[in-house]
Amino acid sequence: MRFLVMGASLRPGSFNVTLAELAASLLREGGVDVDLAAYAEFQVPGYDAGAEDGQGVPDGARRFAERLRAVDAFLLVSPEYNASVPGTVKNLVDWVSRLKPQPFWGHHGLLMSASPRLTGGNRGLWALRVPLEHLGARMFPEMISVAQADTAFTADGLLVDPKQAKRMRQSITDFVALVTAVKSGA
Repeated sequence: MRFLVMGASLRPGSFNVTLAELAASLLREGGVDVDLAAYAEFQVPGYDAGAEDGQGVPDGARRFAERLRAVDAFLLVSPEYNASVPGTVKNLVDWVSRLKPQPFWGHHGLLMSASPRLTGGNRGLWALRVPLEHLGARMFPEMISVAQADTAFTADGLLVDPKQAKRMRQSITDFVALVTAVKSGA
């Protein structure tokens, strides 16, 4: 099994990148081959149908699609901006949606977020589910949101709260089990 994990933030020291790195570590512990991607690898200009007609889909979106096609599932760890999905993340999804065959189609996905706010970025994840499901991604029902992220991580990038750490480990284990069962035809 090979999974793509991306912390969808450009900010140095991002809580979402820390959470993505923790998720990648847990996946590796479970025997999953992980492609840990940096969001900066996939930067694209704002979607513009005229630019697409003239220049095609930008390289950042093509690189993301290639990495997505090379895996069995993906984990997207996204910040929340103004109670929704960040425009940069949605913009990448919009560009990738222009590619055929659709790279998200049939891929299993798990959404995660970390925020210093009490909602942990959960509202942004709900907004992100909509276009991903529309594009045919099979989104795992449970989402992981780490609230009060400014105090939620140790210096080593682990979760401070043992209950939250256990819940995250179980969610990732359940996600891997689902993807494994589907891929094996069970």
